Amino acid sequence: MAESNFIDYVKICCRSGNGGAGSRHYFRSKMSPKGGPDGGDGGKGGDIILSGNAQMWTLLHLKYRKHIMAGHGNPGGESFSTGKSGESIILDVPLGTVAKDAETGEVIFEITEDGEKRVLVPGGSGGLGNAHFATPTNRAPQYAQPGIPGIEQWIILELKVLADVGLVGFPNAGKSTLLSVISAAKPEIADYPFTTIVPNLGVVSYRDYRSFVVADIPGIIEGAHEGKGLGHRFLKHIERNAVLLMLIPADSPDHFKEYKTLMHELEAFSKELVMKDKIIAISKSEMLDDELKEAIQEEMKDINLLFFSSVTQQGLTELKDVLYRAIESNS
Repeated sequence: MAESNFIDYVKICCRSGNGGAGSRHYFRSKMSPKGGPDGGDGGKGGDIILSGNAQMWTLLHLKYRKHIMAGHGNPGGESFSTGKSGESIILDVPLGTVAKDAETGEVIFEITEDGEKRVLVPGGSGGLGNAHFATPTNRAPQYAQPGIPGIEQWIILELKVLADVGLVGFPNAGKSTLLSVISAAKPEIADYPFTTIVPNLGVVSYRDYRSFVVADIPGIIEGAHEGKGLGHRFLKHIERNAVLLMLIPADSPDHFKEYKTLMHELEAFSKELVMKDKIIAISKSEMLDDELKEAIQEEMKDINLLFFSSVTQQGLTELKDVLYRAIESNS
């Protein structure tokens, strides 16, 4: 998933199709020169539909497609024939896509399952033909319903990455390195802040052919909940994760302060994030001996810590065991 191709927010104008007009027609033949009404109904206007696609990871395909227009329904015909429905437009989107009304910000729905289809903007109904309006006192009604117009609406599509585990930590906490070691993902890794500027997903193989998905999310900084740094673009993605793995590097100048800052940013953005299962781990622990590990554990008070090293792979098996158990308890 190339960084330049990861788009998690688009604003599009959707216009559903107009319903076709009902027909005002009367049956005529040599045997029945003044037959009754036989006007058919108009066809339904096309819908704009979102469909979940588990093979997609980005909204890039919609970035430059600003106007989405469905087809109009055809008018009804004679002999009670119904007009053809307008062509609906189906937009494939990644799992975790949230559709919102751009004007009010109201969430319309969320797509979370592969193959799930939801009508985003419904097409207009077709009008009834004049055959529906015949009565004993009005056997030749001159009226047929017009079709209902379609709807034009600006929609925001926002992607929140779906993963079992979300990696949380300051820039350079070792999140990308961990993901590259425990999965086949190849995120960019370098010794400077914000190497990761878009989420990276990796599938982690586990015992007995089981697996789980880990998301490497851009690093938090103080004030992220206010939009500083990558701010809300980072925090919204971990709302979807079942478990949070909070990484604090062994070379941090103040491990407990870093932990409290991370917790503050999560809580300030969403109370629900604080309620998620969290595993606290000290990364880069190849630089620690047993005495230093005990000192860090004492510094972190009553918080249970896991120590691991992506470089030496020390503690990775235990880390995966703990993560899988936490995922299972949340399923």
